[in-house]
Amino acid sequence: MLDLKLIRTNPEILDASLKRRGKNPIAQQIVSMDESYRAALTELQELQTKRNQLAKSFGEAKRTGQDTTALAAEADQIKAAIAALESKSNDLNQVLLDELSGIPNLVADDTPEGLDETTNIELRRVGNTPSFDFEPKPHFDLGEALGKMDFEVAAKLAGSRFVVLYSELARLERALAAFMIDIHTQKYGYQEVYTPILVNEKTMYGTGQLPKFRDDQFQTTSGYWMIPTAEVALTNLVAETIQSEDQLPLRFTSYTPCFREEAGSAGRDTRGMIRQHQFGKVELVSITHPSESKTEHDRMTSAAEDVLQGLKLPYRVMALCAGDMGFAAQKTYDLEVWLPSQNIYREISSCSNCGDFQARRMNARFRPQASADNPKPGTEFVHTLNGSGLAIGRTIVAILENYQRHDGSIAIPTALIPYMGGVEVIAKK
Repeated sequence: MLDLKLIRTNPEILDASLKRRGKNPIAQQIVSMDESYRAALTELQELQTKRNQLAKSFGEAKRTGQDTTALAAEADQIKAAIAALESKSNDLNQVLLDELSGIPNLVADDTPEGLDETTNIELRRVGNTPSFDFEPKPHFDLGEALGKMDFEVAAKLAGSRFVVLYSELARLERALAAFMIDIHTQKYGYQEVYTPILVNEKTMYGTGQLPKFRDDQFQTTSGYWMIPTAEVALTNLVAETIQSEDQLPLRFTSYTPCFREEAGSAGRDTRGMIRQHQFGKVELVSITHPSESKTEHDRMTSAAEDVLQGLKLPYRVMALCAGDMGFAAQKTYDLEVWLPSQNIYREISSCSNCGDFQARRMNARFRPQASADNPKPGTEFVHTLNGSGLAIGRTIVAILENYQRHDGSIAIPTALIPYMGGVEVIAKK
């Protein structure tokens, strides 16, 4: 959520950011709603002061034996007016909060201009794309031919956009998760966390999934929400807390199943494992001092890149333009892995700096260390960052396609062989 004080004093900043995202201006509407709410509060406070003064007059009149009929009638009128104003101010505040909660984060100054993916900027390419002496097959043809990937059975069990993996492909999911977690914990110092995958509405609100993206989520009949990413639970670990400055940064990682009702554009990636309702993902979350979030963003992106480099998968790093970024992000880097069957790079990780946007929604703060100039410092909002480190399903897709052989078998990346129990090749039995 954005700082309401900033919108009051510099409404042009909000509208300029919205314009960069391709959205209509809204600052003046927010300012007007805020003025109405604060006017109602002022009127309410004046009535409450008048009520207190009247209570004193009533007490004095009663003590001295004066007639209190008129005072009592006036008190009843003020009581009714206060109740009406309390209801009005609460309604105005809720409408204001609802409007604020639907406004995306301010775009960072160094985020590229543009409204869609065609204006994203390529920062670098790493690794050589493979060359084949045969026509490379898509991952779903490879997996089905191996007898280890089944979409028809998954459709019987659940419906479209699900998959069943067998044998070595099922183990590959588990091996990749362990491989990624080991890199992030042992090399980059992330703390591994096991979290709920069902969370309440407040938790989903804290990271920005609700209320704006309600229709994109799965909700149970008992009111729980199924997480679309472990970012939701990991970031909310610091909700309603005040960290000491020397505790920052906090770095968390988790491997969880993720669930998304909206699985992409209609008619796109309808086959295969690119867009599914359920998928595994290793997530990275950092909670930092505001002055360190830019550096942490680069560090997090490097951690995700390290996984791709360890697997020797060719990829590129993209700086997303303002119009292609997510709701909570102020700056985002995407990692895109090479898919031979499509002859293009496809997203496999998105690493975003959210600034204090989520922290304001969660009321997540830190207290700076005391100094001679400031012996009793107040609290400040932390900055939050999140990134995929990586999406497991898409990593399986990339391995199948980049490591495929002429006979349809799949070589296992060297770094994964120990996690696969020594299996070096996946072949049809």
